[in-house]
Parts: sequence; structure tokens; C-alpha cells
Amino acid sequence: MLALKPFVPTFADPLKAWLVVAMSSTLAGNFTLIGSVANLIVAEQARAQRMPVGFWAYFKVGLPLTFVTLAAGTWWLARG
Repeated sequence: MLALKPFVPTFADPLKAWLVVAMSSTLAGNFTLIGSVANLIVAEQARAQRMPVGFWAYFKVGLPLTFVTLAAGTWWLARG
């Protein structure tokens, strides 16, 4: 997000642009296990407790969650 800081204020609607950036960065972590460092930390902690979380197990939840979040975010951004 910080890499976009110089560019976002130049957009027609900077507030909406920041909301899109925030939503997209969140979606990356929801979609796959490797989409976020926090996901990897939790997966490692789970593995240490003998409760492994695999890529495909995470993806089975992450895929529909990402689609629902994307649809809700798109609806919310489009209405205002």
C-alpha cells in the first residue's frame, strides 16, 4: 500500500481508490495460504500443534470467501 501513496492522491476519487487498494490487499490474504505472511505464521503455529493446514484445505475455504468478499466490496464501492 505504501508504494501507491504517491499515486493515489492523483486519482479522480482518492478515497475510493484507497478503499480499492485496501480491499485488494485483504483479498490476497483470503484467497490462498501463501497470500499473506500472517497466514504462513498461523499455519506454522498450527503445524507445531499437530493441526496442519494445507494449501488445498485453505483454498477450499479461501476461494468462496474471496468471491463473497469481492462481490460485497464491489457492490459497496459501486453504490457510493
